[in-house]
Amino acid sequence: MPPTPRITFAIPFYRGLGWLGEAIESVRAQRIAEWRAVVLDDRGEASEAVHERIAGLGDPRIEYRANPATLGMVGNWNRGLDAASTDLVTLLHSDDRLLPHYAEQMLSLAESHPRAVALCCAAELIDAEGRPTWTPADSYKRLLVPRAEPWRLAGEAGLRALLRGDFVMCPTLCWRRSRLGARRFEPGWRQVQDLELLARLLLDGDEIVGTHRAAYAYRRHPESATARQSEDLSRFEEEFALYDRLAARAGERGWRGAERAARRKAVVRLHLGFRIAADLVALRPAAAARKLGYWLRGSGAASSGSGGTR
Repeated sequence: MPPTPRITFAIPFYRGLGWLGEAIESVRAQRIAEWRAVVLDDRGEASEAVHERIAGLGDPRIEYRANPATLGMVGNWNRGLDAASTDLVTLLHSDDRLLPHYAEQMLSLAESHPRAVALCCAAELIDAEGRPTWTPADSYKRLLVPRAEPWRLAGEAGLRALLRGDFVMCPTLCWRRSRLGARRFEPGWRQVQDLELLARLLLDGDEIVGTHRAAYAYRRHPESATARQSEDLSRFEEEFALYDRLAARAGERGWRGAERAARRKAVVRLHLGFRIAADLVALRPAAAARKLGYWLRGSGAASSGSGGTR
C-alpha cells in the first residue's frame, strides 16, 4: 500500500509529451513519498500515449484522468484544484519540473503558517532543453520580493507589493484547499488568472507566504502560452484590463496605495519596454512601434487615473 498522501500534484496537460515525462519523474524524485499525482488530460496531444506512459510506470500514486471535453487552461487548472485528495495541492505545469525538496518545503511552510491560503517559492528558470536561462523582467521582479524569510503578503500592503511587481511565480504555488474554499480561477482570462485570484484572496483578507529558496524549475520556451500571448500582445491587453479592475476595487476599499500601484502598471510597462528594446536591437522597428503604442496607452491610463472593469 502506498503511504497516505500529504500533498497532491495536479498536472494539467495539453501538449508536450516529453516534458510531461520530466514533470512526472520530478514528482517521483521527491525526498518524501507521501504524495499523490493526477494527470489531467485536456484532450490534447497524444492522449492514448499519455495514458499508456502513466500506466507503464506501475506507480499507484499516479492517476490519469481524461477530461470529458477540452476545458481550456483555466478550466483544467480549476479541475486540478477539485481533483486533489489532500488539503495541499500544487498545479505542476506539465512543461516544468520540481526540485527534489519541493514537497518538503511546502509542507514545512504550511505547518509554520496555518493561516496561509497559498504557499510558494523561488524558481530556477530553464529553457526548452533544460538549460539555465533568464530574462530582464524576471531579474527585476526578484528585486521586489520582500526581504523577510519567509515573506508574507496580507492586506493592502500585500496587494500593493504584488501589484508593483507580480513577483509570485504562479506554478510554484501550493494551495490550501481548506482556506481556499470554493474560490477558483476566474473563467475568461487566458494569461492573468493567477494574479487575479491572488489579488482577490488578498482583498478577501487572506495571506500568502513564500520563501526565497528555489524548489521549482520553470521552463521558458517559445511554444508556451505565455510566450505566444506575449508575442501577439494579448497578454498585455489582459494585464491592462486586470490592473484597471484592481485599481477600482482597491479604490472602493479605500486602499489608496494599492490603487496607485495598479494604475501605474509599472511592471507591465517595464516588460513592454524590455521587449521594445529587444525589437530595436533586432532591427524590427514595426514590431517595436506596435509595442510602443501599448506602452503609451498604459502610461496614459496611469496618469489620467481612469479605470474600468473587465
